[in-house]
Amino acid sequence: MPRISSLARNAFMLMILAIGPLCGAGFKAGVAKVDITPLPGLPMYGYFDRTQLATGTLDPLYARVVVLEAEGKRLALVTLDLGRVFGPASLASLRERLAKTSGISLLLITASHTHSGPNILDEYPSRRPPSWEATDLDKIAGAVAEACAHLAEARLGTGYGRAYIGYNRRRVLPDGTVTMFWTNPDKIPTSPVDPTVSVLRIDTAAGKPLAVLVNYACHPVVFGPDNLQYSADYVGVMARTVEEAVGGASGGSPLCLFLQGGDGDINPYYATTSLADGAIKKRDWTGEQLGAEAARVATTINTVSATQPSLQFTEDIMTFPVRWDAQKFRQGMLATYGQRAYEDHADLLNGDNPRRELSVPVTTVLINRTIALAGLPGEPFVDFQTDWRRRCPVRDAFFVGYANGYLDYFPTIRAAAEGGYGGADSDTYIAVGAGERMLDQAVMRIYDMLGRLADKPEDLK
Repeated sequence: MPRISSLARNAFMLMILAIGPLCGAGFKAGVAKVDITPLPGLPMYGYFDRTQLATGTLDPLYARVVVLEAEGKRLALVTLDLGRVFGPASLASLRERLAKTSGISLLLITASHTHSGPNILDEYPSRRPPSWEATDLDKIAGAVAEACAHLAEARLGTGYGRAYIGYNRRRVLPDGTVTMFWTNPDKIPTSPVDPTVSVLRIDTAAGKPLAVLVNYACHPVVFGPDNLQYSADYVGVMARTVEEAVGGASGGSPLCLFLQGGDGDINPYYATTSLADGAIKKRDWTGEQLGAEAARVATTINTVSATQPSLQFTEDIMTFPVRWDAQKFRQGMLATYGQRAYEDHADLLNGDNPRRELSVPVTTVLINRTIALAGLPGEPFVDFQTDWRRRCPVRDAFFVGYANGYLDYFPTIRAAAEGGYGGADSDTYIAVGAGERMLDQAVMRIYDMLGRLADKPEDLK
């Protein structure tokens, strides 16, 4: 009789536990964390002028997982210390795999947008992801199974603070033109910015912190193109600061997850600091500032059990035209970046059949009818984040960028008219007004989930 390795046996048991009956009452949560740092020698993400390969690891890159269960449904929230999420084919495969092995009803996967991770493409020349990416997808699936295997009754609570670690990098001049303001070590005030630190705390039934979710808007780009080591940038420091502070205050060991917000036009004060000028110290300051405030908020939150647990969600696929003339866009990109332009825009630059429409997933979640999340698959400008909180019909409204896809920048209509990086250049290629329509869809979905939209004409009587 063939022997079964302990690793295979453990994986099998996790799968059995993960797909067990979804009939337990109440609201449940489970967490897991896995190192997804690849080996050195890969192209790095985020800077076109960085052509050298990664030489090593400054701090590990992680996938962090929270699985929520209620009403016989499971939501897997996965945060990645990467520049963006994986391409459409990889996400589709992961989504199908998690549904089968872990009973996941919806996958919401998002990236921090660190510019010190490995490069990720929508399409690879070989038509298949590189081995490191396939390995990471396996690790993520295993972490989701682990979180499911540890599902237990949970309590939720929210809180809010303010942290000042960033600024708006688009400077609109009196004549209406835009210049880019790439670093701001003197902390010159700019607008718009959103200093709000939104915190969701998940506790065990006994009140011990299980997870702390931190939602904030700021590019993780303290490190510049001279850095050749993998790093989560300030996000890793923030997570460690929160875990140590909240764990020390409670005697537990919570997992901190970062939900990047509408950071499309927001940089940290010490953006693109060279290593010689103290980038590591500036990264630590940035992460510690945000982490200290998030931890302060988290320790003041009183979590409660849901009287009527519920988990509602939807992923709408919206279609928008490409903003630019296909041939002009192709010529301009190739003239500017050469063949490297295909790395991020392969399907848009195909000369024989250039893409003229974009399919955009907009993910909306409502937890216990009180906590809402809107996920957009790109880099929304910060105005969308503040607008979401203002318009969402529930008080606790979290806004998540880089969610379930990546389609570069989503500027506001005003920013698209003003111009500047992310407003009217090659890195925003979706139709003007797409961001506003995505936000409208998310707001409408929350109203619908709350039962506040009429289903049929007689409901209006």
